[in-house]
Amino acid sequence: MNIRIYQGNEMTPEDGDANIVIDVIRAFTVAHHAFLGGVKEIWLADSIETAFRIKNKYPHVLLTGERNGLPIPGFDLGHSPAAIAKQPLAGKTLVQTSTNGVKAAFRALCAKEVYVTGFSNAKMTAKWVLRKWKGKDNARINIIASHPTGEDDLACALYMESILTGSGTIKPESVIKEIVNASVAKKFLDPGQPAFNPADLEFCSNETDCGFVMKIDPTGEFPTIVRVEDE
Repeated sequence: MNIRIYQGNEMTPEDGDANIVIDVIRAFTVAHHAFLGGVKEIWLADSIETAFRIKNKYPHVLLTGERNGLPIPGFDLGHSPAAIAKQPLAGKTLVQTSTNGVKAAFRALCAKEVYVTGFSNAKMTAKWVLRKWKGKDNARINIIASHPTGEDDLACALYMESILTGSGTIKPESVIKEIVNASVAKKFLDPGQPAFNPADLEFCSNETDCGFVMKIDPTGEFPTIVRVEDE
């Protein structure tokens, strides 16, 4: 198994069998908790304008996202996993756009399979990919830490790599420490920035044994995150 780690959202990874896109704080932690709340699927939008065009065409969808971490005016939902977890979302379709994770996901669609995750579902995702590809010596796995400088995404990528290689050298506790101490986490602890919910850090740093992974289906009108149950 050939594993590469990329950091950032501007590059297109080399062709791979599986791409794993990570956004811990907060896009794919939001997506994970949306699925835990019963969301049907999540359509990805590459811009705010695209998200609004989708909403105009399909009024039933709910828009969720952020720019530079802040809520987007006119969207139905913000981008707080703590808030998403309280919403009645069963059976709903979300449209998601974000500064880093969704942007990186669009650039990662070249692989045979594309997965997205935060830390909350990282172990499940890594074990899923390992189970599928471990028997193929030349399997190419790209792990994309979507924030260009985020310690949280990179720590999660290294953690997943340690699971895929079987080294087990990186423990969850060390990843949690990197997440809560990451530079991008500081604003959540700043009373002067009330737009950032401090409860989000707990959601972003808590592993959840959920029994599914989040995979992108690129075949529809929009790239769509779907919930795939563990086999």
